[in-house]
Amino acid sequence: MNFHSLKALRNLNWALIYSILALGLIGVAVLYSVADSDFALWSLQHSARLGFGMILMFTIALMDVRLLYASAYVLFIVLLIMLIGVEVGGTRSMGAQRWLDLGFLRVQPSEFMRIGLILALARYYQTRHPLDVSKLQNLIMPAIFIITPAVLIFRQPDLGTSIMLVLTGLGVLYLAGVNWRYFAVGGVSIAAAIPFIWQTLLPYQKQRVLVFLNPEQDPLGSGYHIIQSKIGIGSGGLSGKGFGEGTQSRLNFLPEKHTDFIFTIFAEEMGFIGGIALLLLFVLVIFLHFNIIARLRNPFSRLCVGGMGWALFVYVFVNLAMVMGLLPVVGVPLPFISYGGTSLLTFLLGIGVVLCVERQSMTELPRS
Repeated sequence: MNFHSLKALRNLNWALIYSILALGLIGVAVLYSVADSDFALWSLQHSARLGFGMILMFTIALMDVRLLYASAYVLFIVLLIMLIGVEVGGTRSMGAQRWLDLGFLRVQPSEFMRIGLILALARYYQTRHPLDVSKLQNLIMPAIFIITPAVLIFRQPDLGTSIMLVLTGLGVLYLAGVNWRYFAVGGVSIAAAIPFIWQTLLPYQKQRVLVFLNPEQDPLGSGYHIIQSKIGIGSGGLSGKGFGEGTQSRLNFLPEKHTDFIFTIFAEEMGFIGGIALLLLFVLVIFLHFNIIARLRNPFSRLCVGGMGWALFVYVFVNLAMVMGLLPVVGVPLPFISYGGTSLLTFLLGIGVVLCVERQSMTELPRS
C-alpha cells in the first residue's frame, strides 16, 4: 500500500465505519445466540461475509469517484441483464426464481440493483439543470429506471424487494428536487389501482395482507410469525431476559428467527433498553449519511449519499414495523444484523460508495 492509499484511508469517515462495524458485530453476536451458542451455524459465515464485505467497502471507498460516475449506467445495464437472466433461466428455490447461477457463484441480482438504481439516477440528475428536474420529459427516463427492474423482481416473485426498490427510487427523485405534486398524483393513482394490484398478487401475498389486518384469524398458520414476534418483543420487558436466554429462540417458537425476525430475538434478550440502543445506532448511521450531504458539491455525490441513507432508513423502518405488526410481513431483512450474504454485501458496498464520494467531495464531475 503506497503513501497516497494510506492518506486516503486516514481521510475516510471513521465514525461511519466504526458504527457499521458495530452493527455487523452485533449481528454476529445475535446470530450466535439464535443458534443456541453454536458459532458455526450462522455466526461464522456472517463474520466471514462481514470481513469480505468490508474489504470490498474499502476498495470502493478508495476508487476514483470519476470512475464510479462513468460506470453508473454500465452497472445498471449489467444488473438489468442479470435480472432478465433470472427471468429466463434463474435458479428456483422455495417456490421463487430469484437467483442466477454463474457456475462459480450464485447471486441474487435484485439486491444489487438497489445500488445500480441509485447510481444511475444520481448520474442522470447530475446532467440536468435544477430548474428542469420537474419537467415531465425529464421524468420519463427515471421512471423507466425504476419500473423496469421493479417489474422483473416482482415476477420472481419478490414483492418485498420490488417495493423497497420503488421506494428507494422515489426517495432519490424527491432528493433530486422533483416537485411534490408528482408524488401526490402517484399516491392517488396507486390508491385507485389497489383493486387491480390485489388481483395480481399471489395467494400467499394476499394472505400476508389479510393476516396483517387480523393475525388471530390464523394463529397457527399465516398469523403465527407475527403473533410469536409480538410475544417475544413484549416478553423482553425493560432490560430483557439476558443474552442467550430468549425462549422464542431456544424453544424454536419463532420461524425465520435468524433472518427477517432477528430483531424480535434481540428485543427479547436485551429488552426495551437494548432495542432503543440498537435503534439509536441505526439513527447515528443515517444521520452521518445526511450530515455528509452538506459537504458535497455536485448532484451525483449528494444523491448517491442521500439515496444510500434513504434506502437504509426504509429497510430498517419496514423491518421493525413488520416484526411489530405495524406492516404486513414482506420479507425485508434488518441491515447488517440479519443472516444473508447478499443483503449484507450490498449494504456494505453502499457504504463504500458513500465513503468514496465523501473523500473526493471537491472533485468536479461533468454536467453533460
